[in-house]
Amino acid sequence: MLQDEPPYKMLDVDTITQLWSKTYNTAGKPDWSHILPYYDENIIFRDSVQEIRGIVDFKTMTERLTARSQDLTMKVVRGVMQGNVIFIEWEMTISYKKYPSSVLYGSSRLTLNERGKIAEQRDYYDLWGDIFDNIPRFGRAYRKFMHKKFG
Repeated sequence: MLQDEPPYKMLDVDTITQLWSKTYNTAGKPDWSHILPYYDENIIFRDSVQEIRGIVDFKTMTERLTARSQDLTMKVVRGVMQGNVIFIEWEMTISYKKYPSSVLYGSSRLTLNERGKIAEQRDYYDLWGDIFDNIPRFGRAYRKFMHKKFG
């Protein structure tokens, strides 16, 4: 693995946009091989479902996502960088094997270490709401329930 080599170029919003937009479109299956060298071996990744520590477990997570999905596309809508933190807003379209495509709207905060690698990644999104919105009648009932209970 290329973990000890420095990244190919310094990470900034434009580079992240380029990398993320092609991560999910390799021969119909997601592929993270071109972006993994940008992650620190001690990466801390967290989203609304899990927390992962270390590049081995992070790579295993990407393999699980690949196995579950038919296709993934990622569109970076906008991003900003301040110091060693990159914040991006994105739209990810995921097609599961037995279900219709769903668009997940989210954002990621990427914290770079002194070597310019991603040391922490925190993803923010509403997994169930975005998926349920694509199920006829169920999505509306889910949103009504959420509004009644939490909003």
